[in-house]
Amino acid sequence: MAKRTFWKVWLKRNLLTKDIENDFIAEVSTAGHTLRNEDIAARIVAARSEMRLETIASILAVRDDIVREALLQGTAVQDGCVRMAPRVSGNWIGASHAFDPKTHKIGLDISPSAEMRSALETVGVEVLGEKEAGAFIGLVTDISADKTDGTITPDEDIIVTGERIKIAPEGEAGLGVFFVDAGGAEHPLAHKMTENLPKKLVFRVPALAAGAYTLKVVTRFSSSSTLLQHPRSITYEFPLTVSGQP
Repeated sequence: MAKRTFWKVWLKRNLLTKDIENDFIAEVSTAGHTLRNEDIAARIVAARSEMRLETIASILAVRDDIVREALLQGTAVQDGCVRMAPRVSGNWIGASHAFDPKTHKIGLDISPSAEMRSALETVGVEVLGEKEAGAFIGLVTDISADKTDGTITPDEDIIVTGERIKIAPEGEAGLGVFFVDAGGAEHPLAHKMTENLPKKLVFRVPALAAGAYTLKVVTRFSSSSTLLQHPRSITYEFPLTVSGQP
């Protein structure tokens, strides 16, 4: 019998339903932890593999290249965890209507494999209670497209709302807003923020390449008049996506 595991979740107030006071959404307490290829390689070595860590990491990197190439060629990929299939979304007016990057988006449909669905049946949920209303990013809005679905547009403004997200003190090294790409590289803002408030930031997205990014705010702002002694890093729990440019 498969070992039973538990996801511990905090309940956060749902900011999208402002007219309902007692509406909550669950946040898995470990959702901010990411297992990367180097971590997987280390776990394989720890499982008494005779292969060297560097060899395993290299194999995983080659596997990533093969998967990406297959998806770019329009081929679905399935492993023991997920199935990834190419998808083009948007509406076509007329059968001869050409692809328009302004209304059509290229992406992936990702769904759990049969093995993963079976494994998920062994997961239980433990509710830890309501999450303390500390510093967090609640919602990101792309102003140019008026969307909150996680898509953002380079060189256009976005609105970030939350709690205790003001960048303070301004101009201090290491503080600010960063877009972290899949490789871990941080891309700072190229322009000064339009608004820098405790519950709202407005700024222009830098000239990012197509791909998925994690939004990170680093600040020493506190709810009191005294700044934090050390910077606090606040990340948005949902990925932000820059679509391919025409």
